[in-house]
Amino acid sequence: MSKTTQTNFSQPPPITLGDNVRYNWSAPRLIEANLSEGTGRLTPTGAVMVDTGVYTGRSPKDKYFVREPSSRDELWWGEINQPIEEQVFDELFDLVKAEYTDKAQTPTYVFEGFAGADPKYQIKVRMIAKKAWQAHFVHNMFIRATPDQLINFEPDFTIINASNVRNPKYQEHGMNSDVFVSFHLGRGLAVIGGTEYGGEMKKGIFSVLNYKLPLNGVLSMHCSCNVDPQTGDSALFFGLSGTGKTTLSTDPLRPLVGDDEHGWSDDGIFNFEGGCYAKVINLSAEDEPQIYNAIRFGAQLENVVFDEQSHDVDYSDTSKTQNTRVSYPIHFIPNSLASLGEVSKAGHPTHVIFLTCDAFGVLPPVSQLTPEQAMYHFISGYTAKVAGTERGVVEPQATFSPCFGGPFLPLHPLRYADLLSQKIRDHKAKVYLVNTGWSGATASSGAKRISLKATRAMIHAILRGEVDALPMKTDPIFGVLYPQYIDGVEGLTLDPVQAWLSPEEYLTQANDLAQRFQDNFKQYGAEVEHLISQGPQRT
Repeated sequence: MSKTTQTNFSQPPPITLGDNVRYNWSAPRLIEANLSEGTGRLTPTGAVMVDTGVYTGRSPKDKYFVREPSSRDELWWGEINQPIEEQVFDELFDLVKAEYTDKAQTPTYVFEGFAGADPKYQIKVRMIAKKAWQAHFVHNMFIRATPDQLINFEPDFTIINASNVRNPKYQEHGMNSDVFVSFHLGRGLAVIGGTEYGGEMKKGIFSVLNYKLPLNGVLSMHCSCNVDPQTGDSALFFGLSGTGKTTLSTDPLRPLVGDDEHGWSDDGIFNFEGGCYAKVINLSAEDEPQIYNAIRFGAQLENVVFDEQSHDVDYSDTSKTQNTRVSYPIHFIPNSLASLGEVSKAGHPTHVIFLTCDAFGVLPPVSQLTPEQAMYHFISGYTAKVAGTERGVVEPQATFSPCFGGPFLPLHPLRYADLLSQKIRDHKAKVYLVNTGWSGATASSGAKRISLKATRAMIHAILRGEVDALPMKTDPIFGVLYPQYIDGVEGLTLDPVQAWLSPEEYLTQANDLAQRFQDNFKQYGAEVEHLISQGPQRT
């Protein structure tokens, strides 16, 4: 007979859970429940597939913070951090509590674990959900607790997911829609309603860490990280979705620390998570073998299209969404610190790499940044959307997300940029901008994107220190230094001007992108005016 381990709640959950509560179930048990609930299907490799409903991505316009005394003077209020009053939060919480009371006889799933691999800075998290697959998602993504750690577990932050609940009074409350992802930092509590998308829970805790850690001198970062197995020094990879952050940090030559969220303390780098959340659009065993092979029993695929008979997944099919993903424990990556039985921590980075997919084709494939330029580009957080990635996008569109993670920044971007600059200087890390998009032509021209093979060669040259010894030229618009050649990078012109057949067309595109940078930077106000000279200058 099987037996169930339950948690001794010394701090009870803030809602009534009923009698059918499933505390800290293992992945196999959650998968069984998922299949029995009819919300999951198995692939031939043993991974489970789920559908997140109408919402296949986050709802940033439906994210709110309570304007309350403990945090109101610190938060960067605006479109990213929208305020609501405590009374509104209480009404939303009442809706969530009513849902759990009404469905007290149906299963409730509770996950308890940690965010932050360094015990000095980690927080205890509790996730409460009504769907087995949502509990499986957080089980994959957060750091799982041992049985001893679950005794008298007292969370620092709790998220209650009531994805079936909608807010009928959203207009009266001055909110965007009947969906809500609402945080009360003072109470250590968030409630979610109206969206099933699991990423809201993952990024919700990231937002909490982005609030707490910088106030204590720790830089929280939306980046991946791997480590030199000989020296223990790390490398950071910043980048928005689609730039190659997960792909390029998953390297057979360098153990993976983590693929998405990290902290940089006085002791070094530590992963926030216990899992990976990788995009699988156009995934192939040839280009991304470690991620491909991680899609096995225990992994959870989201919103993929599959054959109803064989359950074979078509990773090229975007009819449901461009944002098809998989979550899995980080030890599923064979060359990760977790798979080697080590804590997901590393030494201070020697290299910091900003990844951008430049669809305008004017940024150098690889360039070196000064600390001041690094602050400018960090605050800018540039990449570009290309035709076909979203409905209505027919030409390249510049996208700027401060610190390469704007939707998750409770504080002003300069707070993070100042910390980055300080740590780069203190630890003599070198910073590079790597264009994983187009060079010599725009994406809409039909030209091919810079190959993954070439980008990997450039990354390895950076990490081996070879780029630093090469002769450099200064980009005429962006002012960054770039090498004229890199051994092993064949068929790619590293000079952004020479890469274009028409210098005039290059100048038109480069000036256009420079203007977009300048226009975007204005929103950050007088606090960042001293950095304007570090950005691109039109000619």
